[in-house]
Amino acid sequence: MRVVRPGIVLLAGVLALSACSSGGASTSGPAKIAAVIKGLDNPFFQTMESGIKSQAGAKASVTVQAADSITDTTGQADKLGSLANQDFSCYIVNPISGTNLVQGIAQLAAKDRTIVNIDSPVDAAAAQAAGAKIATYVGTDNTAAGRLAGQQMATLLPQGGEVAAVGGVPGDVTSAARITGFGQGIGAKLTIVQTVAANWDRQEALTQATNVLRARPQLRGFFVANDDMALGVSRAVATAGKAGQVKVISVDGIKDALQAVQSGTLDATVAQYPYVIGAMGVEACRAAAAGKTLPSKVDAPVELVTKATAAKALAATPKPFGTYKDPFAAQAG
Repeated sequence: MRVVRPGIVLLAGVLALSACSSGGASTSGPAKIAAVIKGLDNPFFQTMESGIKSQAGAKASVTVQAADSITDTTGQADKLGSLANQDFSCYIVNPISGTNLVQGIAQLAAKDRTIVNIDSPVDAAAAQAAGAKIATYVGTDNTAAGRLAGQQMATLLPQGGEVAAVGGVPGDVTSAARITGFGQGIGAKLTIVQTVAANWDRQEALTQATNVLRARPQLRGFFVANDDMALGVSRAVATAGKAGQVKVISVDGIKDALQAVQSGTLDATVAQYPYVIGAMGVEACRAAAAGKTLPSKVDAPVELVTKATAAKALAATPKPFGTYKDPFAAQAG
């Protein structure tokens, strides 16, 4: 799950923030990397940390600092500030909000350090105003992920009908992008008749879905902005006696959701891969240390997981079961 605070501008403007290069000179020996990520109270970021550390191996030295929780914006900024005074050549940042790390990034940019932004984008306008230059951004295209879910819902409900969407925190950019993409993917026969917010919480999603089902007996499906909420929604559907009749599709690809897809209690999930996002962040730092020019933005892989592919997805997790583009792999050497 990726939680982004209201008002964050997606990093579509990252090219305007930097010239796409690392900004630092090439170095010999292993890259020395610091990573500041969101709270490890969430399994998504535990997996991201694993990807960072595994990719570093013997080819890079990495220090990872995590916020105390997924809402610890000040604490996370303090951790970056502390690391900024140490001798790291590259910094991987996974900000809790679009702006909480901007001042720290600006401090590092002034020292000609390479900044790799992963998962949650830094607010482009705030970064530009502060002179917080970012070499590259690596993360999920949430609109594309939602679109995949919408296309699958249209496949499952070829006769059309009414569907509802369950989002995260009201105004959240990630949630909104996924729901927008879902609407683009469902085609003309399906109609989103209601959108509710469940604050990324499974129990609240169960309650919201129960209310929607009571109010809309003709409802044929739910799109849910993350897997944890979807597990609550699927329980509401089962309790209402509509399992198999009302389809539930979500985004994230956590293990519990993959198992639910395999068992048939969840119809599909669009899996994203925090392990790969973290690993690509390290590769980008290594490429920058080698003097390579980095692409301004790289989309992390997403995969539609259905009952037919759930076993493959479970066997491969935390990595994708299919192939994907990784422009940093050749650059990092």
